[in-house]
This record gives sequence, C-alpha cells and structure tokens, in this order.
Amino acid sequence: MRKRSISMLLVLVWSLALALTGCSGERQGESTDSQITIGIPQDVEDSLDPHEAVAAGTEEVFFNIYEGLVKPDSDGNLNPAIASDYKVSDDMKTYTFTLREGVKFHSGKEVTVEDVVYSIKRCSDENDPVKLVAAFLNIESIETADDKTVIIHLKEPNADFLCDMTTAIIPASNESPSTVSDGTGPYMFVSHAPQESFVMERFEDYWGEPAHIKNVTLKVCANPDSLVMELNGGSIDMMARVTSTQAAQLNDNFNVLEGTMNLVQALYLNNGVEPFNDVRVRQALCYAVDKQYVLDMTADGYGTPIGSSMFPAFGKYYLPELADYYTKDIDKAKELLAEAGYGDGFTFTIKAPSNYTQHVEAAQVIAEALKEIGVTAEIELIEWETWLADVYSGRDFEATVVGLDASTLAASSMLLRFNSDSSKNFINYNNPDFDAAYARAASSTDDAVRTEAFKECERILTETAANVYIQDMAEFVALDKKYAGYEFYPLYVQDFSKLYIVEE
Repeated sequence: MRKRSISMLLVLVWSLALALTGCSGERQGESTDSQITIGIPQDVEDSLDPHEAVAAGTEEVFFNIYEGLVKPDSDGNLNPAIASDYKVSDDMKTYTFTLREGVKFHSGKEVTVEDVVYSIKRCSDENDPVKLVAAFLNIESIETADDKTVIIHLKEPNADFLCDMTTAIIPASNESPSTVSDGTGPYMFVSHAPQESFVMERFEDYWGEPAHIKNVTLKVCANPDSLVMELNGGSIDMMARVTSTQAAQLNDNFNVLEGTMNLVQALYLNNGVEPFNDVRVRQALCYAVDKQYVLDMTADGYGTPIGSSMFPAFGKYYLPELADYYTKDIDKAKELLAEAGYGDGFTFTIKAPSNYTQHVEAAQVIAEALKEIGVTAEIELIEWETWLADVYSGRDFEATVVGLDASTLAASSMLLRFNSDSSKNFINYNNPDFDAAYARAASSTDDAVRTEAFKECERILTETAANVYIQDMAEFVALDKKYAGYEFYPLYVQDFSKLYIVEE
C-alpha cells in the first residue's frame, strides 16, 4: 500500500487576482470579544442537517462547522483533517484512515471510529437520495481495525473516492439532527433566527489552527437593493459575491477583493418538457445568446465565458474551446426553430431566484436576446426556498438561471448530475452517450483515460445543448478595512477562520 497525495489525483489550476486590497497591516492579537458581521444572500435553512443540505449557500457556511476525514485548502489540496493519515491501495479499492488524536466535537465528546462509520453509512442509503453520496454506493464493506483505524473496501476502483471523504462526520448518537448537529470545525453553532441571522462562535478546543475572530454573525441580506446601504452604513463588515456595480458604490472603508466563483452559470433547461426535449430548440437558444454580451451587460465584462459544465479551476478537465462552440447566429437559430416546428417562436418561463442579482440580470439579458428569434421568455422571480423546493427538488420548471458549483475537488462532482439516473439531475437530461462516457471515467483508474472520458462528457453536453452555458462568474468580496485574511478557494466555500482584525 502507498500513501497518495491528492495532487497526484487532481491538477487544479486557477488564477486569482487581488484588487484594491491594501490589507498590509499586522494581525491583531486574538481578542476574547472580537467579532465580524458577514452578509449572506439567503438563509441557512434548506436543511440544518449537514448530510441533507443541498444549497451551495448553506454548504459554504457549514464548511466552517463540519469536517470530514480530509478537508480542502485554498490551494486545491486535500489535507488530512479528522484523519491524521490515510493510505490507498495500489488497486484503489481499499482506503485506510487513521483518526487524529484528540479531535473533539463541539459538545466536547471525542470523535471515535463509530462516529466515522455511522456518518458514512448514513450517506450510503440509496433509498435516501437527499443524504446519499453517490460514491458510497460503491462501498463493499467498512471495518474498524482498532479504535483509531477505519478501513473502507470498495467494490470497484475509484480514483476520486478520497474527494468524497470531505463528507461531514457527526456523532453516532445523533440519529436525526433537527437543528445544527455536533461538528468538529473551527466554529460552532450558537443560534439561528430564521430569515435574519445565523450566529457562530470560535471553538476553543479545535484540533487545528484556531479561528482568529471569536464571534461571527451571518446576516441575511435577501434584498440586493439595500445591500450597498447596509455595507456603507456599517451594519455589515463583509459580503462576498457583490456585483461590480455594487462594488463601485462602496465607500473608502472597504477593500474589494477579486477572484472567481468557481461555478457554471447557465440558462438551465428542463430537457424533459416541451419544447426543450428537442435538441434543435435548445441549440437555437444557444445560437441566439452572445455570452460576452451577457458578461458586458451584467458584470462590466468580468467573468469567463464557458461552454459546458466545467469551470477553469479544474484545469486538466476544462475545455476552453467549448466556449466558442456556439457563436451568435440568428439565421441559424431561426432555421433550427423552423425545423423543430417552432417557426413562429414560443413562450416559456424562466424562474430566477430573486436574491441573486447576477442571475436575475443574466435572465433579463437572455430574455432580450431571445426576442430576436421570436421567442418570448417571461421571468418569474421566486424566493430561494421556493427555488430549492420547486425547481431543484420538484423539477417543476421550464428554465432557470443559476450557477452550479462543485461539492468536491473531483470532476465527477460537476458531471454526475447529468447522468440519466442521478437524483441530482434536475434538468432531466437523458443521453446514453453521456452515460457511457461517464461510466468509462468512473470505472477507470488510468488518469489519462478518466480525463479524456470526462472531456467527452463535456463535449456531449455542449453538442446536445443541454443548457445555454454562460460563464464562470467573477467574484467580488467587499471587506471592511478593519479585517483581512480572506482566501479564495477553488470550491464554492468561505473560510471564516482565516479572517483576522488588522492592527492599526
């Protein structure tokens, strides 16, 4: 057996630029009453159970409360976390984890092998698609060699299995958490006022580097129109993913940091309903939309145009040429619509989450563009909780504009959702060629074979116009100059533990 570094499994490349940082001050001593108020665009309430949360906004908060056996860092590496060490067999079918000494849950209880086995089995039930981690269906057996060693045997080799070991470990005694459960992260849950705030406090017995700021209050800012006023007024110290327009309106108390969101923004189409069950209709929409124009109109040109369900941070899997597969061609779009029987156009509804300005504005620009081919897109603004229930879970929609992220540092986390039998396939995409290519990637331990198979999946999504792909969005973070330490990750997470108060 040999220990494998995640850098051997994944090559992640991205470029992150800091703009107007000015945060060169020294780190202030760790005050017992230090605090920060951070704005979030939606409440943390799609589920307070870490194994049931599906919203990216919830998962990025839980990143600070829960941990798995391994944990990603801002450089794209997977580092030991609750496990102090791990080994992978040469055939990639046996994963052995050694638990770190003295890791405690926020309740004070030490993490045991029983907690690890419970957490993994809890996410292995194929009859519970919400909690299910798809890779766990490949588990043949789990054994505990001693009180510090967990050995997982797989049915088939899986080179990406380690990426799914970021799954939250919770106490075996917590059968069905109705509130935030016991985690091991640098922050612990304090209180939750629905639609108002979510409060966390530094965990003083954290096994790793402790958080610098003691108290973190997440303030729900669902109304984008009042966001700048709240920032400039001092009621919010930090807000990630502000728009370029909002950033330009901030006063001199703020630094603006620039990075990438690491997600795929698109007009997602329900392939299971008319007229989007016809590939020609979907292709027509792609030919009608100019990606760069959307970026220019919604983000002053910031962002990276993309053409499939993969973003640039996944360097070796990303295919930049797919961004140009469809260039604006109104005649071609009209021709395809006529062939599909929609020569006079049609009307459909885009359900857009009202709390995400970037997605609402993109929907508006796309709707204007589609008028050129005789297609009317009516925009219905809905609350985020309604989007999760109706669009994502209920699949009751024709089209929506959102950004989809990767839950782990694996290409499969972006592409598995388009398998015809995936519980996360909310657009009802069904393509046997895609399923076959994905199966080749999933079953191979040869990195070259896997990489090419994943790229084939991306090409198929593009060629069949699964969605109207737009961009990986630029991310602007507004941070009061009293604070520094914000780090961008290649995943849709926020690490509040790295923030600190700047010494004046």
